[in-house]
Amino acid sequence: MKKKAPWTSLILKQWLFLIILTVVISTSQCTRPPEVIKISGQVVTEEEGIPLTGATVRIQATENETITDGDGRFTLEVLEENLTVTVSAWKHDHYCAKVEGVTPPAIDITLTLRPYQTNDNPEYEWVPPIGDDSCASCKSGMTQLWLENAHAGAGTNPRFFSMYNGTDISGTRSVFPSYQSDFPGTVGNCATCHAPGEALDEPFNTNMNALTGVNTFGVHCDLCHKIAEVYLNPATGLPYDNMPGVFSMDVRRPFPQSERYQLFFGTFDDDNVPEEDTYLPLIEKSQFCAPCHQFSFWGTPIYQSFGEWLESPYPEQGVECQTCHMPSDGVVANVAPGQGGVERDPLTIHAHTQPGAADEDLLQETVEMRVQTDRIGDLLQVTVTITNTQAGHHVPTDYPGRHMLLIVEVTDEDKQVLPKVAGSTIPDWGGDFAGQPGIIYAKVLRDVENNDFPVVSYWKQTIIVSDNRIPAFASDMSTYTFKTDGGKASVEVNLIFRRLYQPIAELYGWDFQDIVMESAMLIVEGLSQ
Repeated sequence: MKKKAPWTSLILKQWLFLIILTVVISTSQCTRPPEVIKISGQVVTEEEGIPLTGATVRIQATENETITDGDGRFTLEVLEENLTVTVSAWKHDHYCAKVEGVTPPAIDITLTLRPYQTNDNPEYEWVPPIGDDSCASCKSGMTQLWLENAHAGAGTNPRFFSMYNGTDISGTRSVFPSYQSDFPGTVGNCATCHAPGEALDEPFNTNMNALTGVNTFGVHCDLCHKIAEVYLNPATGLPYDNMPGVFSMDVRRPFPQSERYQLFFGTFDDDNVPEEDTYLPLIEKSQFCAPCHQFSFWGTPIYQSFGEWLESPYPEQGVECQTCHMPSDGVVANVAPGQGGVERDPLTIHAHTQPGAADEDLLQETVEMRVQTDRIGDLLQVTVTITNTQAGHHVPTDYPGRHMLLIVEVTDEDKQVLPKVAGSTIPDWGGDFAGQPGIIYAKVLRDVENNDFPVVSYWKQTIIVSDNRIPAFASDMSTYTFKTDGGKASVEVNLIFRRLYQPIAELYGWDFQDIVMESAMLIVEGLSQ
């Protein structure tokens, strides 16, 4: 056998070494982390160019953000080179700022923050929600959603005016009681919440019948987006006594003839109109709602939904009023399409639907109902448990006319109603359900002057007769026993929501439908089965 020459073996070894070296180099190049691309710069004040520490800087409409250091400097790391972006900045008490057309890598970007005003201008004219130069002219879709909710109708709601003026809902027939009949010659403080823009300068001298212009929309866009702060008692976290609505609001109406001609507070710290807009964390907090949803009349707590939320587990869970009443619709990605709006993640945009006591879907998601049946000889026992699983406050809440009726009915095989032998009964003021097995969940008020109850005329002195509403995550269980003949029985249980006690609703001509929140139908077999 012929031996290989020594130089042949050496060549093979050299080729093998080169192949291994190539693989190692290639592998190391594949696993090498990509080069970090950065955008850096500084945030400074407008007048003296002083560095601003603690400012938020981000790539607009992304979660790529950072906070400026003690020298006002920042560095953002980006993954794509040569992708043009907008860099934004914000700090409390300042308008937003932005630098457009930044192509990374980039250094020495300067963002200048302007402080907004700390005072209020009573001469300012509110921006109308609709029409020329209005909210709708820029944010048409969002404005239309708002126009369909109760805040937009707070200054024209015929149900409110029926009780304010003492007429039926059509305004043609006199009805008592009413605010005007009980306190003739006065206007009350209703406007501080129902028309805060009108009441801002004259909170105790604003007649709800004399609203004009923008303020006929009640709680309008421009007012809400100019609330810079709310005044809460640090000892309780609640509004101070006798400070309803605008009394507890720090409103900043701008000075149109000045450099800072406009001021809108919103939910984005990278707003695209830095000459007018800024971010306000408060606007996404329940405290923002407190001035109009936490108030007592004559010392009797009436509107309490904020305080109920505050005492619930929800604050620790980060669930705010806006979570349920201003949720994202998951669709709208630009609040001002074609008008300078920015495309965003739809889940970061609060829809202005603001569902409440008239919203069937919201009410039907609020509680859960469990029905259990037990036979004891010829008796049938029905136990119903209602649990407040979703509301951050008591159910029902706020307006004292709101109530839930739990109705239990048991019938035999011939559809005959079986008699109740134990358990509670709907009282006379339950309207067409009076006398039926069940219970009403409500805060029941009594008029101190004439002892009538239930009443909703809380503008007079009232006291709480009873309050069995269900707090957040709490349950209420009630049991009803029926006499049977031992045969098959059908059990029907309904939980019905009403916005006003039926006798009072008929008096004022309120016309609305019952909303079935929960319903259950069970068949109980007979003893011979």
